[in-house]
Amino acid sequence: MRFPTAIRVSLSPLYTRTHLASLKPHLYPSVYARMASSQAAVFGLQDPSLIKFQSLIDGKWVDAKSGEKIVVTNPATNDELGTVPEMGLEETKEAIEAAARAFPAWSRTTAKERHDLLMKFFQLMKQHHEDLSRLITLENGKTLTEAKGENSYSASFLEWFAEEAVRTYGEHIPSAFPGTRNVVIKQPIGVVSILTPWNFPSAMITRKLGAALAAGCTAVIKPPPETPFSALALAELSIRAGIPPGVINLVTTQKNVATVGREMCESKVVKKITFTGSTPVAKILAGLAATTLKKVSLEAGGNAPFIVFDDANIDEAIEAAIVCKFRGSGQTCVCANRIYVQSGVYAEFASRLAERVAAFKVGDGLDDETTHGPLIHTRAVEKVELHVSDAVSKGAQVLVGGKAIPNTSFFIPTVLSDVPHNALINTEETFGPLAALTKFETEEEVIRLANDSDVGLAGYFFSRDVGRVWRVAERLEVGMVGANTGLISQAAIPFGGVKESGLGREGGHGISDYMNEKLITFGGLGN
Repeated sequence: MRFPTAIRVSLSPLYTRTHLASLKPHLYPSVYARMASSQAAVFGLQDPSLIKFQSLIDGKWVDAKSGEKIVVTNPATNDELGTVPEMGLEETKEAIEAAARAFPAWSRTTAKERHDLLMKFFQLMKQHHEDLSRLITLENGKTLTEAKGENSYSASFLEWFAEEAVRTYGEHIPSAFPGTRNVVIKQPIGVVSILTPWNFPSAMITRKLGAALAAGCTAVIKPPPETPFSALALAELSIRAGIPPGVINLVTTQKNVATVGREMCESKVVKKITFTGSTPVAKILAGLAATTLKKVSLEAGGNAPFIVFDDANIDEAIEAAIVCKFRGSGQTCVCANRIYVQSGVYAEFASRLAERVAAFKVGDGLDDETTHGPLIHTRAVEKVELHVSDAVSKGAQVLVGGKAIPNTSFFIPTVLSDVPHNALINTEETFGPLAALTKFETEEEVIRLANDSDVGLAGYFFSRDVGRVWRVAERLEVGMVGANTGLISQAAIPFGGVKESGLGREGGHGISDYMNEKLITFGGLGN
């Protein structure tokens, strides 16, 4: 077989980055494999075969029928990492149909069988911990230390839901009628659409997928275009774990996201939608899902208050604020967004926090000296700039930082003091490394300020008064409260919010959201 001239040139990394997207893999499979392997070397993984440049439908790695590609870049360097398919409506329908075909057999597997497969999947994530963590850093930008934490957190959902699979208990309900018995069983809901964000490119998939698989559901995943390689690596590991073809399908898209998202929500074949992302998008998806009255789990935006009372342990409060506010360079949905400090400790807290933040080092997440990586893209930088300039224009003071690094996606970690209540940051989620401090006087005042929000995902506060701890925890209008801690995320907890922060809960006993309860009443049994 004689290859075209363009393919007969040296397969250098530069050539593969330029031309892999234009090669037809079904015509020249061996050459495509060599070129893909060469391109995968850019990631520097111990196991380059974890890198996939195609989507997964019905157990097969496939390209978009249009041949179009999405270019994925490293946000720290803006260098191209690789490309993935720009899928559209046709491929999405095929993925949904594949999941539907796989559902009958998968749903009939025993809970123990699903437990065992999920545990194999979990062990593979642990086995490839270094590679999966590096991959997260390359496409998301967070430091390698944080990426390792995410991979462990991500894997924990597979372990947790493996154990939940064998505990989907039914119920016997005493009957009001003689000679009858009421039994309630739980059955998998069907095909699940999973739509995930870029800030936790691995964990937001396993938190949903683990529950779906444990329940006996099949899935179609749409990862974000910014961070698709982590999702594709997880799909590869699921195959190695022995999960059958069609049970997990993955569709990558960027410009066709509206069309793909609509099909994933409106298809009558799909029985459940699970989404993590912004509140505006959650509302759109809920509306689309409502056309067929699908069950939905929506984890939407937050605007978390972080409250420090006069009687708090200031050392602990500062450490928690650093973790809670600046983890992922402030790009988490449960980040402290509004920091309220009581007047008696305000000056001390502000100066000590600013001193700590001034010592941060921004840079490439793979650099050992880096404490904080870039934001995901320049649009994210622009939003932080807007929040800083708005607050300063209304009287806030910059204690440290306050500027972006020109022509990059880096924003210097920032602390603002004297932020007024009417600042934009108090009404919008910043999603960046900006700590905005506001002084308060009384418990009643700060509860009113904290609850003055349309969303309610998480909230935090620090106090050593046991009575206040109970009062504030119960009065904060959020789904999750951290009392004297800035870390709350765990596989075992019910993760979710109130108000416009979403519907349903994930993690914990969230497997129930992927199952239907069915009543079976047995009659004619005699007295």
